[in-house]
Amino acid sequence: MKKHDRFATIVDKVIQFREARDWKKFHDPKNLSEAICVESAELLERFLWKTREEAEGLSEAELSGVAEEIADVMIFLICMCDALGIDLLDAGEAKLQLNEAKYPEDRARGTAKKYTELE
Repeated sequence: MKKHDRFATIVDKVIQFREARDWKKFHDPKNLSEAICVESAELLERFLWKTREEAEGLSEAELSGVAEEIADVMIFLICMCDALGIDLLDAGEAKLQLNEAKYPEDRARGTAKKYTELE
């Protein structure tokens, strides 16, 4: 199965899961934004007090926990896009195009400077 097909299948499963529980009434943009922040913070917590080396060498159990938090963020992003009528893949592609213009390879390669600081 192609990645795009897998993504469409996951989107359908998320929406079906939500609909089966009658949760759409709770999934307004404000609450979904908050849920994304909460889940992102839970992802961040998985790395709290770890060195870079520790963060890059997670155990299987730690990696499993990180994957769960990433999935929670993804699920709420899917719900947010559904609530607002945004195609997540189209939005991602459009943002990449903007970033390509802001961060040309010849000026951005190897630096973490913001686009306004590139010469």
